Amino acid sequence: MHWYHYFSGFLAGMFLSNCVPHFVKGVCGDPFPTPFSKPPGRGLSAPIVNVLWALFNLAAGFLLLRFGKVSTDDNLSVLIFFIGFICISIMSAMNFVHKDKA
Repeated sequence: MHWYHYFSGFLAGMFLSNCVPHFVKGVCGDPFPTPFSKPPGRGLSAPIVNVLWALFNLAAGFLLLRFGKVSTDDNLSVLIFFIGFICISIMSAMNFVHKDKA
């Protein structure tokens, strides 16, 4: 595999991880920060915006996963995918800990 396949797998992990909180908050009807809120990433966006943002992240993550050729036959590609998933998960947890105080 080429280096850009691994990079795509890393980004796929990030997009797919980012899909989860936005989708859950959106379908529960709760406001949650998105890049479209004011201020971006800090203010709260409407639930429908979160669902749409989650679906965009899901589609982008899926396409990157396919392009990155992440496969259980290649342990390194799976590891890099999960490193991307973990990175954005930890960053989100640290960033959104004070979202209700915005």
